[in-house]
Parts: sequence; C-alpha cells; structure tokens
Amino acid sequence: MKICSDKILKIPRSGIREVFDLLLDYPDAINLCIGEPDFTTPSFIIEEAFKAAKSGATHYTANAGFLELREKISEKYKKEHELHYAPDKQIIISLGAMEALFLALMSILNEGEEVILPDPSWPNYEAQILLAGGKPVFVPTKEEEGWILTPHRIAQHLTAKTKAIILNSPANPTGCVYHKPQLEEITNITKDKDLVIISDECYEKIIYEGKHESIACLDGMQSKTIVINSFSKAYAMTGWRVGYALGDEEIIKQMTKMQEDVASCASSVSQRAALKALASGDGAVDKMLEQYRRRRSVLLGEIEKTPLTSCTPPQGAFYAFVNIKGWGQNSRDVALRWLKEAKVATVPGSAFGREGEGYLRVSFSTGEDKIKEAFHRIRNIL
Repeated sequence: MKICSDKILKIPRSGIREVFDLLLDYPDAINLCIGEPDFTTPSFIIEEAFKAAKSGATHYTANAGFLELREKISEKYKKEHELHYAPDKQIIISLGAMEALFLALMSILNEGEEVILPDPSWPNYEAQILLAGGKPVFVPTKEEEGWILTPHRIAQHLTAKTKAIILNSPANPTGCVYHKPQLEEITNITKDKDLVIISDECYEKIIYEGKHESIACLDGMQSKTIVINSFSKAYAMTGWRVGYALGDEEIIKQMTKMQEDVASCASSVSQRAALKALASGDGAVDKMLEQYRRRRSVLLGEIEKTPLTSCTPPQGAFYAFVNIKGWGQNSRDVALRWLKEAKVATVPGSAFGREGEGYLRVSFSTGEDKIKEAFHRIRNIL
C-alpha cells in the first residue's frame, strides 16, 4: 500500500531548497540565495509585541483576524490606492502571504481548472495550484521584454478551463514591475471573461523605478481581483508570519471559513506587531529601501565587471536574475560550480521554470561587502 497520497507525490521539490541543503557542507560560503531581508524587525515593533504578550494578547482571534488590524489595512488601501474594502467582509489576516494564496486557490478552484502564471515565477505557485486540484499553465516571459506577461502570450494560453491568472509585481525571481499601461493591456483581454486575478503584491514597498500599481485599481477590476500582501518583506517580519488578502466578499467569506480548518487564526501577538508596523513603520521601510537601493547598485556594478554575466536591472524586490548563458553550462551546473569553487550560493534559474534556464537568482538582501567579496570570488574562478 502506498502511504503518501498521489496529490502530495505530484508536488515537485523546490530547487531553492536543494541549494539550502548543500549550503550545510559549505559553512564559509556567501549566501546570495536568501529570500528574506537580512534586517532585524524594527525594535519598536518587537517592543509592541512584547507589550501585547505581557498584557494578555495571547489568545485566539477571530478566524479573519483582529478587526482593528483589518480596519487599518482598509485605511491603507483607501489612502494608497483609493480602494474601499469593508474590514469585516473583504479582508482576512493569514499566516503570511503563503497561506493567503493557498486559501484563495482552494476557495476558487474546481478540479482540473487552469491557472495562468508567468514562467519564470516563484515555485510555490505551482505547488499550491496542484494541491488545490488545479492545473498550472506556464506562460513564457522574456528578459528582452522585461519579464512581463504580455497580453498576446496570455491570449494564446486562455482556454475554457482557465479560472485565474497570477500576477506578481514586483516579482520574484526577476524583479520585474508591472506599470499601469501593462496592467491595462492585460485587463483588456480578460475583462469580458469570467476570470479571477490573483495579484501577489508582497514586495510593493521595494520599488526602485516608478511606483507600485495594483490591477485592482483599474476600472471594474476590484471585484475580480484577490490582492495578496504581507508584512514579511516590507517590515522585515518574515518569521512573524502575518499576511492578508483583500477581495470579493464571497471569496473572503469562503477563505475565512477554511481558515478555521487550516490554522484557526494568525498569531495574536504577531497581529499586534503588524498593527504597530502599519502605524509607525514607514520610516523604517524607507531606510531599508535606501539600503536595498545601494546594494542593487553595487551588485549591478559587480555583474558588469564579471565576464560572461549580464543582468537587466531589477525594478523591484531584492533579486537580480543574472544571465549566465555565456558560461556554456546549464544554470544548475553553474550554481553548483559557483558554490563548490567560489563558495558563493545562488539559486539556479531552472528552479523557477523552463524560461529561467540560463539564469541565476542572486539576492541582494545582504551587505555590500559580502556582495563585493562574492563576485571577487566568482571572477577568481574564471
């Protein structure tokens, strides 16, 4: 008898985790594959959580989370995007954005329905679609087109079974950012179809050119869009596990119902910390963004000095998708070579999809000196 289910056996193992496992054998390696800020959560947020725990905020909350936190998120979207979401009906607090995404997919997908997603993209999308009984449909994106999902390619992959499209802006792993004209083009080919847009906006505060645009802001799109967001990246709160979703009342209702069966609620102490982040965190976010900006500049300079490598500058997030086709090997082999010979850890682009072959994801959520030393080592093995 097979102990594990067919569904779980279909889920591919993340190529990112392979690198992390190998890192154990290279304790002196410089880690450029980490997908989280290297900053400690701002002290005033930590202090607020400590105070909340001491005062007794250690119990279950409503399945959808503290109403006060949902109200503050509603205010944020009204202020930043002129969108109104009813705090008691259209917002749910989750265990990070990952759970919000899972709850959304489980709430909208029937068995065999298709979800369009960019290739390359974050591998957890594929896994969660499969777990929800759906079928991931990968649409190629190209470096020379800015890694953006183009309306022409989306149209080629639409079928009678298409249920949703996942957009990620700013994007992991490419750092691409969708601007309003590009979002309008996508809207034009989907507005007459019964589709749900899942807009992953977790890196919304980490943008280097222009400003963050949400497809939910476009005419007629708010009711068709599930916005996924998180406190993890902007406020350096990855371990606190607080995310949220905003969307149509019926979808949020079903997500909230499922929350009871999956996790009951997000951590009460973490939700109090998130409230403080929203109230007082803008200054800390700006300081971290300025450091990311400097690191990005250093990284792009080091790439330019390194033979056989190139990179389209990322517009957001803290990843560079580095073109290593000149090395004459597949991305996994180059990543292993950099790790074994140069003691520098990166993620092979193939971990993010077929179109990621020939690239490495390099994170610059680490110090400038480490970035410089890493590429010094890489140049040495040439």
